[in-house]
Parts: sequence; C-alpha cells; structure tokens
Amino acid sequence: MTSDPTAAEQDQESASPLEPVPMEPVPPPERRSRAGRNLPVAIAVGVALAALVPLSLYLEKVVFVGLLVVAVSVALWELSNAFHTGRVRMPVVPVLVGASAILVSAYAGGSEAMLVALMLTMLATMLWRLPEDPRGYVRDVTAGVFATMYVTFLAAFAALLLRADDGPDRVVTFVLLTVLSDVGGFAAGVLFGRHPMAPTVSPKKSWEGFAGSALFSGVGGVIALPLLLGGEPWEGVLVGLAVMSVATLGDLGESMIKRDLDIKDMGSLLPGHGGVMDRLDSLLLAAPVSYLLLSWLVPA
Repeated sequence: MTSDPTAAEQDQESASPLEPVPMEPVPPPERRSRAGRNLPVAIAVGVALAALVPLSLYLEKVVFVGLLVVAVSVALWELSNAFHTGRVRMPVVPVLVGASAILVSAYAGGSEAMLVALMLTMLATMLWRLPEDPRGYVRDVTAGVFATMYVTFLAAFAALLLRADDGPDRVVTFVLLTVLSDVGGFAAGVLFGRHPMAPTVSPKKSWEGFAGSALFSGVGGVIALPLLLGGEPWEGVLVGLAVMSVATLGDLGESMIKRDLDIKDMGSLLPGHGGVMDRLDSLLLAAPVSYLLLSWLVPA
C-alpha cells in the first residue's frame, strides 16, 4: 500500500527546483567607528551642541544660564537612574531644586551666594530623606551630596566665568579647550592608539590619545587666549594643558562610576554620545580649573 502524500510533500513537489527561496531582508549594519559609536550621528549631534553654546552665550547671558540649568538637571536625573541600578535611592527633589538655586546664585550673586545655596541644598537633602525607611539613609544621602558636589557645584564655575564683562569669551575658551581635548584624544586614539592608559577603567583610552589631547588643547590655547581674552601665547599653552589634564581625569572618573554601576552610558538622550552626563564629564572638572587660571592670568 502507498500512503497519500503529506501537505509538505505536495508543496515540495509543486515547487520548481529553480525557484528561489524567499528570505527575510537583512537590515544594513549600523555604521560604527573603532571607538564603538555611530560616527556620522555623533558628529551631527556634536556640531549641533557646539553651535548651541555660543549662540546662547552671545544672544543673552541669561539664556546660557537657563541652558546650563537644564543640562545639569538632566545629568542629575541620569545619575539618579544610574544609582538605582545599584539600589541607591538618591533624594531627587532637593538635589534638582538645589541645582537650580546653586547655578542661578553663582551667576547672580557670585561665589558667596553659590556656597550658601550649596550648604542649604545639602541640608535639604538630609532632611528630605528623614521621613522614609531608615535603612540605607546614609547611603542615599551620601549619593545626593556626591551628585550635588560632582555635577552641580563644579558646573557652577561656568556660571562664575560668565559673570565677567567678557564672560561669554571666557566660557567659549573653556568649552573650546575641553572639546579640543576630547577631539584630539579621539582622533589620535583611533588612528594611533596602541598603549592603554587605564585598561581596567577605560580600555579605549590610550597614551597616544592623551598626546593628541595635549597637542590639540595646547594649540587651541595659543590661538584662543590671545584672540578672545588678550592673553599671551604661553598662558594659552598653560591653560590648554591644564584643561586637557583635568578633562581626561573627569572622563576617567565618570568611567569609574559606570564600571562600578556596570552600565555603558549614563543615558541615551544624545545619539552617538550617550547621555548628557556622558558629555559633561570632562567639562565638569575643567570648569573650576579654567575659572581659577583665567582669573589669575587674564583677570577681567
């Protein structure tokens, strides 16, 4: 006896041996650089940010202060979410409200007003957490104080830079030198990077990239300080190398936090860059150093 062919066998018999088998379309691979980012998107976002900063500065100083408040607030929110991965509940409300108070006070009232707002923010952070479960109180309050000092307090020096009559030029100088440090380090690291600087913290950061950062920031300082602030070329080299050094430390410091929390980026708001916090890391430490050096070398 012969059995009737099954439906699969009938389909196989009816199909032509030369008929192509339909296949699912394969999406094109995402274009990424050797640094692990989508380079065209990262460049486009970087150019947009580079245009936004001087536009807000030279349009009206208050506009830049508002932009600074927004950027710091978003960075603090990202940092809070990152802390949650480690079961740390940072008191978000007093930290965010305090951020606005610290930044506005720095611009409107100077360093003394900024320090008063900082102390009040820390006090509010400790009091805000009191009514909740006492377990983890020290851990959560410490996270809030750390975030305030690490993000808001350091960023407030950009507002102090802005207070001078030539404040926009000072802020542009500080941001430009930091960006040149990042660009020089990225370019030299991708093209020539062979010797890791801190392989356990940031494997892609190399000594060759560090040299590229120094070259770009030093040359940028030689051009920017005389052109924008009337300084001497040697002062530009000094400021450029100092900014480059602390910007690199700031980048490594944030990488250490991300390693500790086992995350790749602080956020995803900026395509090709990660989060806002990932863009502020090198700027944060560079702000107080720029403020102190520029106040000493080229006083307003």
